[in-house]
Amino acid sequence: MKRRSFVKGLITASAGSVISSPWVAQKTFAAAHSDTVKLGCLFSSSGTMANIEGRLNFVARMAAEEINAKGGVLGKTVEVVTTDPGSDWPLYAQLGRQLIQQEEVAATFGCWTSVSRKTVLPVVEQNDALLYYPLHFEGEENSKNVVYLNSPPSSSVLPAVKYLMSEEGGSAKRFFMLGSDYVWPRTINQQLKGYWAEQGIEPDAWREEYVPFGHSNFQTLINEIREFANQPGGQPVVILTVVGNSIPDFFREYVNQGVSAFDVPVLGLDALEADFEGLDTSSLVGHLNCWAYLQNAEGPSNQEFLANWASYVETNDVPFRPDVAIDPMISTYDGVHLWALAAEKAGSFDVPAVRDASAGLTFACPSGYEISMTGENNYVKRGVFIGSLNESQGFDILWQSPDTPEPVPFSPYMNT
Repeated sequence: MKRRSFVKGLITASAGSVISSPWVAQKTFAAAHSDTVKLGCLFSSSGTMANIEGRLNFVARMAAEEINAKGGVLGKTVEVVTTDPGSDWPLYAQLGRQLIQQEEVAATFGCWTSVSRKTVLPVVEQNDALLYYPLHFEGEENSKNVVYLNSPPSSSVLPAVKYLMSEEGGSAKRFFMLGSDYVWPRTINQQLKGYWAEQGIEPDAWREEYVPFGHSNFQTLINEIREFANQPGGQPVVILTVVGNSIPDFFREYVNQGVSAFDVPVLGLDALEADFEGLDTSSLVGHLNCWAYLQNAEGPSNQEFLANWASYVETNDVPFRPDVAIDPMISTYDGVHLWALAAEKAGSFDVPAVRDASAGLTFACPSGYEISMTGENNYVKRGVFIGSLNESQGFDILWQSPDTPEPVPFSPYMNT
């Protein structure tokens, strides 16, 4: 689709109405709804990221409804304004600017890929706005205008790779890195190569390949993975950093070629429960992921969230399954509540006041951990899980952190 075809009618209010000309409609909207405070969403409902990213619009609305049911924030009703950037990276910046300048949102929740976040970053910095970013990512960034709701590699990727290299995790010795061709996979892999070099692992023990966004034909690459696996040097694993629809396409071809997790396990760093909807995962059992939340997390807070999500989906005719929850949904949900707590603490919706009030805030996350905002940076301290894919399109918990590790924004392995 042409970029122009996305622009008209991309901003949608929480009740579902479309603002076809936001520059005109905003003035009357602001006057008519002075008893509301608006939050913006920058999550795609179309394009290659739609199946997973589109869910975050709805969970943001669900969190806002919970807050409103308790009286709102500073006496105002929270209204969520959603957009559809269409998985088109420049549109995230365009719509982000529109949310800030025309819709006058108090904060924006958005972006999945790091490339979309980086297109929005100058927009929020130039306008001194707040972006709450719900994905674990490559780190190497610490802007005062971004709240990093999820984990940098030190709290997610490295624990998972160390697990794979341990005797319990299979004693991995050789690594085939396959990712979508953009900043997150390339930066993650650069950090991993630095870590492996520090561990004395020679460069001939790894291989690195990238594919375009939306890539679907993995036949040749999985043949190459099989050839790599047949070489001497120890147990091989795949470090998978493809995103969007490429994830289920990769695993379909893995099954087609008869490669199992017992031969060459895959650590899917962006693989989520939702990526396996509709797939027969009986031949994929044992592949791994790592996130700050897994749907099988134990505890009453998770059971309450899952029940509330199922009810919200059914009540509001949400076009996603009521029995599937994924990590970035939880981070978005947490983020809306953390913003509300900060605004209440600050007694203001002004960005500098909300930012200053955020340090030290805590929230009972559905993951079972009490997450907290750090005072040193804009990162959130979260727990971490390593999951193993089961026959029911979910992930069983292999390991979880005993606490919420300190986030390390900048990796010591980037220049190793």
